[in-house]
Amino acid sequence: MSKPDWEITATTVYCEAVDDEVTLITYADGTSRCTGRQKYAKPDKETARVIKKKNRRQGKQIGCSEADCSKVSQYRDSLLNS
Repeated sequence: MSKPDWEITATTVYCEAVDDEVTLITYADGTSRCTGRQKYAKPDKETARVIKKKNRRQGKQIGCSEADCSKVSQYRDSLLNS
């Protein structure tokens, strides 16, 4: 596999797990991450309040639970395999 002609790329998608838009980021070296995981794995006080409201409104727990999120993997793979 040859190295891509870009350094970093990102896209914003809706994530059902956190009921919010998140940004999926992929680097040319093949590493990737999601801003939702950053925000929802260890929420600050304000984010914790938002999560609590969403939990009550939806009647279920929201949060990022996947260490290897399929959305991140699919986005990365689509970029690196094209």
